[in-house]
Amino acid sequence: MVREVKRVSIYNIDKIANEMDMRYDNDTLTFFSQSVTFTETKVPLVTESVAAGFPSPAENYIEDTLDLNKHLIKNPPATFLVRVDGDSMINAGIKPGDMIIVDRSIEAKNNDIIVAIIDGQFTLKTLKRENGSISLSPENPKYKVINITEEMEFEVWGKVVSFIHKF
Repeated sequence: MVREVKRVSIYNIDKIANEMDMRYDNDTLTFFSQSVTFTETKVPLVTESVAAGFPSPAENYIEDTLDLNKHLIKNPPATFLVRVDGDSMINAGIKPGDMIIVDRSIEAKNNDIIVAIIDGQFTLKTLKRENGSISLSPENPKYKVINITEEMEFEVWGKVVSFIHKF
């Protein structure tokens, strides 16, 4: 049975926390279900861009500040941080240990990176919609595309809106 949920309110965080050890395609998604208080944390914003090619003269001043919570999280009640374990999305720049920011209030469109639930298991893939069919594509050639069939229980859990990568 193909079931696609476009917008879902979250009231049952405990259920999600109980499912956090489920695996699919060697990916494990760890959900941070603790209550999060969004505080204003302003970080200095340098208004000059950094040259990634040839060096440019340094402008040594800060003109503004940026609150990362406001910049990265548009709808706090529907937004979750999820730690990625697995390499199926490395060609999209998402690596093991990265934190993805998932917003459940945004409708996923073709080619969006999503967290999906297939037969009760979470997975992180690129949503593909073509000619009335749905598939989930990994961004690593080691993994196969998952074609969603009528026999599968399928749900778009949320859209990935950003990710945090430490190096």
